[in-house]
Amino acid sequence: MPYDPPDLAALSLTQIAELVEARKLPPVNDWHPPQSGDSGTRIAAAGRWFHQGGDIVRPALLRAFSSLLRREDNGSYSLVTPQERLSITVEDSPFIAVEMQSEGADKARKLAFRLNSDDLVIAGPEHEIELRPLPYLHVRGGLWAKLARPVYYEFAELALQEARQPPGLWSNGQFFAIGAVE
Repeated sequence: MPYDPPDLAALSLTQIAELVEARKLPPVNDWHPPQSGDSGTRIAAAGRWFHQGGDIVRPALLRAFSSLLRREDNGSYSLVTPQERLSITVEDSPFIAVEMQSEGADKARKLAFRLNSDDLVIAGPEHEIELRPLPYLHVRGGLWAKLARPVYYEFAELALQEARQPPGLWSNGQFFAIGAVE
C-alpha cells in the first residue's frame, strides 16, 4: 500500500496533532547493539540522502531510514537497529522543514511543520525553534530540521505582521524570536 504524505494545508492542527501522536517511532535510544560499522550513507546540507553515492529517492525508504536515525552523545549520527549501529554522515541537519501551517494567533497560535521525511512536528516547548543563525526546529533526541527558505520566509512574514519586538511567533505556548532579544 503506497504512503501518501500529509498535506498540511488540508489538515487542521487537531488532525495534525492526531497524526503526530499516532506515529510510533522505534526506541532507537534504548538499543545498544553489539555490532557497529559504516552505513555508507550521507545526508547532504540540502537534505538529500545518499547511499554509497546514489541518491535515495524512494520516500518509503527515506522515511524508514529517518525513523532509525539517532544522534550519539559525541555529536555523530547513527542508523540503529537492535542488531547493529551504523554511522551516517550528516553535513548540516538530518531534516529539512519543507512546509508550515499556522493556526490561531498570538499566544494561541500553533505552528506545524512537515519535514522532508514526511514527519510532522508541532513547534512548542519540546520542539523548539532556534536561530544558528538560520532557523532550526528540534525534531527529537538531538535531531534538528533546518527550515527551508520558503518556510522561513513564511515564518518571518507572520512574525513581522504581528509587529512584536523582538519579532517572533508563539507556538503551543512558547515564544520563538527571530530577531535579537534585548
